[in-house]
Amino acid sequence: MTDSECIQGLIDGNEEAARWLVDNHQLRVFNICLGFLRNKHDAEDIAQDVFVEVIRNAASFRGDAKVSTWLHRIAVNRSLNYIRSSKRRRLWLELNPFSGNSAGDAAGIPVAGGNDLLEQEDLKHGLECAIDSLPQNQRIAFTLSKLEDLSYQEIAGVMNLSLPAVESLIHRAKMNLQKRLKKFFA
Repeated sequence: MTDSECIQGLIDGNEEAARWLVDNHQLRVFNICLGFLRNKHDAEDIAQDVFVEVIRNAASFRGDAKVSTWLHRIAVNRSLNYIRSSKRRRLWLELNPFSGNSAGDAAGIPVAGGNDLLEQEDLKHGLECAIDSLPQNQRIAFTLSKLEDLSYQEIAGVMNLSLPAVESLIHRAKMNLQKRLKKFFA
Protein backbone atom coordinates (compact mmCIF):
# COMPACT_ATOMS: atom_id res chain seq x y z
CA MET A 1 0.00 0.00 0.00
CA THR A 2 1.35 3.43 -0.89
CA ASP A 3 1.18 6.50 1.33
CA SER A 4 -1.56 8.05 -0.81
CA GLU A 5 -3.58 4.81 -0.79
CA CYS A 6 -3.22 4.60 2.98
CA ILE A 7 -4.33 8.20 3.51
CA GLN A 8 -7.28 7.78 1.15
CA GLY A 9 -8.21 4.57 2.95
CA LEU A 10 -8.09 6.34 6.29
CA ILE A 11 -10.28 9.13 4.95
CA ASP A 12 -12.75 6.52 3.67
CA GLY A 13 -12.77 4.75 7.06
CA ASN A 14 -11.02 1.63 5.74
CA GLU A 15 -9.87 -0.49 8.70
CA GLU A 16 -7.28 -2.24 6.52
CA ALA A 17 -5.58 1.12 5.87
CA ALA A 18 -5.49 1.84 9.61
CA ARG A 19 -4.08 -1.63 10.29
CA TRP A 20 -1.43 -1.16 7.58
CA LEU A 21 -0.45 2.24 9.01
CA VAL A 22 -0.04 0.86 12.53
CA ASP A 23 1.70 -2.36 11.43
CA ASN A 24 4.25 -0.47 9.33
CA HIS A 25 4.98 2.42 11.68
CA GLN A 26 4.18 1.44 15.26
CA LEU A 27 7.69 0.37 16.26
CA ARG A 28 9.32 3.56 14.99
CA VAL A 29 6.65 5.80 16.57
CA PHE A 30 6.92 3.92 19.87
CA ASN A 31 10.73 4.20 19.82
CA ILE A 32 10.56 7.94 19.16
CA CYS A 33 8.19 8.40 22.09
CA LEU A 34 10.33 6.15 24.30
CA GLY A 35 13.44 8.11 23.37
CA PHE A 36 11.87 11.25 24.76
CA LEU A 37 9.78 9.88 27.63
CA ARG A 38 12.04 7.01 28.84
CA ASN A 39 9.01 5.23 30.24
CA LYS A 40 7.55 2.28 28.36
CA HIS A 41 3.97 2.80 29.52
CA ASP A 42 3.94 6.52 28.76
CA ALA A 43 5.53 5.86 25.35
CA GLU A 44 2.86 3.26 24.55
CA ASP A 45 0.09 5.70 25.51
CA ILE A 46 1.53 8.55 23.49
CA ALA A 47 2.21 6.31 20.48
CA GLN A 48 -1.40 5.19 20.57
CA ASP A 49 -2.51 8.83 20.73
CA VAL A 50 -0.35 9.56 17.67
CA PHE A 51 -2.11 6.91 15.61
CA VAL A 52 -5.55 8.01 16.79
CA GLU A 53 -4.70 11.59 15.80
CA VAL A 54 -3.41 10.53 12.37
CA ILE A 55 -6.43 8.34 11.67
CA ARG A 56 -8.86 11.10 12.74
CA ASN A 57 -7.03 13.81 10.83
CA ALA A 58 -6.02 11.92 7.68
CA ALA A 59 -7.96 14.41 5.55
CA SER A 60 -5.66 17.19 6.76
CA PHE A 61 -2.53 15.43 5.44
CA ARG A 62 -1.16 17.78 2.79
CA GLY A 63 1.12 15.28 1.11
CA ASP A 64 4.19 17.55 1.00
CA ALA A 65 6.08 14.97 3.10
CA LYS A 66 5.99 11.22 3.54
CA VAL A 67 3.43 9.75 5.93
CA SER A 68 6.32 8.50 8.08
CA THR A 69 7.67 12.05 8.40
CA TRP A 70 4.21 13.28 9.41
CA LEU A 71 3.95 10.50 12.00
CA HIS A 72 7.42 11.27 13.39
CA ARG A 73 6.61 14.96 13.68
CA ILE A 74 3.38 14.21 15.56
CA ALA A 75 5.21 11.70 17.82
CA VAL A 76 7.88 14.29 18.69
CA ASN A 77 5.30 17.01 19.35
CA ARG A 78 3.08 14.74 21.44
CA SER A 79 6.07 13.53 23.46
CA LEU A 80 7.28 17.08 24.12
CA ASN A 81 3.78 18.19 25.11
CA TYR A 82 3.54 15.27 27.51
CA ILE A 83 6.92 16.18 29.04
CA ARG A 84 5.79 19.79 29.49
CA SER A 85 2.55 18.78 31.18
CA SER A 86 4.36 16.20 33.33
CA LYS A 87 6.82 18.83 34.54
CA ARG A 88 3.93 21.06 35.59
CA ARG A 89 2.26 18.15 37.45
CA ARG A 90 5.55 17.15 39.08
CA LEU A 91 6.20 20.73 40.18
CA TRP A 92 2.72 20.91 41.67
CA LEU A 93 3.28 17.61 43.54
CA GLU A 94 6.62 18.83 44.86
CA LEU A 95 5.12 22.10 46.05
CA ASN A 96 1.96 20.54 47.47
CA PRO A 97 2.59 19.67 51.14
CA PHE A 98 -0.22 17.06 51.08
CA SER A 99 1.24 15.00 48.22
CA GLY A 100 3.77 13.21 50.44
CA ASN A 101 6.61 13.94 48.01
CA SER A 102 9.61 16.09 48.54
CA ALA A 103 11.84 17.59 45.90
CA GLY A 104 14.55 15.07 46.81
CA ASP A 105 12.22 12.10 46.37
CA ALA A 106 11.15 13.32 42.94
CA ALA A 107 14.73 13.64 41.74
CA GLY A 108 15.22 9.87 41.74
CA ILE A 109 19.00 10.19 41.93
CA PRO A 110 20.68 6.79 42.26
CA VAL A 111 23.31 6.29 44.93
CA ALA A 112 26.73 5.72 43.39
CA GLY A 113 28.79 2.84 44.67
CA GLY A 114 31.48 0.35 43.77
CA ASN A 115 29.01 -2.12 42.27
CA ASP A 116 29.18 -2.35 38.46
CA LEU A 117 25.39 -2.37 38.15
CA LEU A 118 25.10 0.78 40.24
CA GLU A 119 27.83 2.44 38.18
CA GLN A 120 26.03 1.54 34.95
CA GLU A 121 22.77 2.91 36.33
CA ASP A 122 24.58 6.06 37.43
CA LEU A 123 26.07 6.49 33.96
CA LYS A 124 22.70 5.84 32.31
CA HIS A 125 21.03 8.36 34.60
CA GLY A 126 23.81 10.87 33.93
CA LEU A 127 23.41 10.43 30.18
CA GLU A 128 19.63 10.82 30.39
CA CYS A 129 20.00 13.95 32.51
CA ALA A 130 22.59 15.37 30.12
CA ILE A 131 20.34 14.74 27.11
CA ASP A 132 17.36 16.22 28.96
CA SER A 133 19.37 19.34 29.77
CA LEU A 134 20.09 20.09 26.10
CA PRO A 135 18.18 22.93 24.48
CA GLN A 136 14.95 21.57 22.98
CA ASN A 137 15.98 21.59 19.30
CA GLN A 138 19.34 19.99 20.08
CA ARG A 139 17.62 17.33 22.19
CA ILE A 140 15.11 16.55 19.44
CA ALA A 141 17.74 16.36 16.70
CA PHE A 142 20.13 14.28 18.82
CA THR A 143 17.39 11.88 19.96
CA LEU A 144 16.11 11.35 16.42
CA SER A 145 19.64 10.82 15.11
CA LYS A 146 21.32 8.71 17.75
CA LEU A 147 18.45 6.95 19.48
CA GLU A 148 16.05 6.55 16.55
CA ASP A 149 18.68 6.27 13.79
CA LEU A 150 16.94 8.71 11.45
CA SER A 151 19.03 10.24 8.70
CA TYR A 152 19.82 13.94 8.84
CA GLN A 153 17.49 14.42 5.85
CA GLU A 154 14.63 12.68 7.69
CA ILE A 155 15.29 14.79 10.78
CA ALA A 156 15.20 17.94 8.65
CA GLY A 157 11.76 16.85 7.41
CA VAL A 158 10.46 16.07 10.88
CA MET A 159 11.75 19.32 12.36
CA ASN A 160 11.01 21.53 9.32
CA LEU A 161 14.63 22.66 9.20
CA SER A 162 17.33 22.77 6.56
CA LEU A 163 19.93 20.02 6.41
CA PRO A 164 22.76 22.37 7.55
CA ALA A 165 20.63 23.46 10.52
CA VAL A 166 20.17 19.82 11.58
CA GLU A 167 23.89 19.14 11.18
CA SER A 168 24.66 22.16 13.34
CA LEU A 169 22.15 21.15 16.03
CA ILE A 170 23.57 17.65 16.28
CA HIS A 171 27.15 18.92 16.38
CA ARG A 172 26.30 21.39 19.17
CA ALA A 173 24.41 18.67 21.03
CA LYS A 174 27.47 16.40 20.89
CA MET A 175 29.72 19.20 22.15
CA ASN A 176 27.32 20.01 25.01
CA LEU A 177 27.05 16.34 25.96
CA GLN A 178 30.84 15.99 25.97
CA LYS A 179 31.08 18.86 28.45
CA ARG A 180 28.30 17.52 30.67
CA LEU A 181 29.56 13.94 30.69
CA LYS A 182 33.25 14.69 31.20
CA LYS A 183 33.01 13.70 34.89
CA PHE A 184 31.99 10.15 33.96
CA PHE A 185 35.02 9.60 31.77
CA ALA A 186 37.70 11.53 33.62
